[in-house]
Amino acid sequence: MFLAACSGAAQAANYTMFRDPNCGCCEAWAAHIREGLHADVAVQDSADMGAIKDREGVPDELRSCHTMIVDGYVIEGHVPAADIARLLRERPAGVEGLAVAGMPLGSPGMEMDGRTQPYQVIAFGKTGRTVFNSYN
Repeated sequence: MFLAACSGAAQAANYTMFRDPNCGCCEAWAAHIREGLHADVAVQDSADMGAIKDREGVPDELRSCHTMIVDGYVIEGHVPAADIARLLRERPAGVEGLAVAGMPLGSPGMEMDGRTQPYQVIAFGKTGRTVFNSYN
C-alpha cells in the first residue's frame, strides 16, 4: 500500500492510543495504524476522554473519539497512517498534532459499505491550523 512512505522514524516511535472502552471504531483504526506503519499500538481505555484531550491540547472543534500520542505529537481521530508517517518524517515547525474532526465515513476505521464523506486532516499547534491533507 504506502509502505514505501513509512520512515524508520514512524516504525521506531512509541504509539499510545487512549479510547473510550465503549467505542468499537477505535480498535479498527488502531489496526490500520499497526498495519500501515508496522507499529505496536498500546491501547489505554479511559472513561474520561475529555480530560485526556484537554491535557493534550486538542482544540474542541477538532475532537473525535480517540487520541493517540506518538513521538511527542497528538493524533486525534481517524487520521490515515500515511499522514502520520509524513508528520514524523517532515516534522513541520509549529505543528503539535494532526486531527480528523468527528468520524467521517470512509476514513480509516470508519469504513462502511464503501460509503465515504470528504474530510480533511488538520495540522494544529500554537501557531495555528492548516490543512495537512484532504480526502474526497
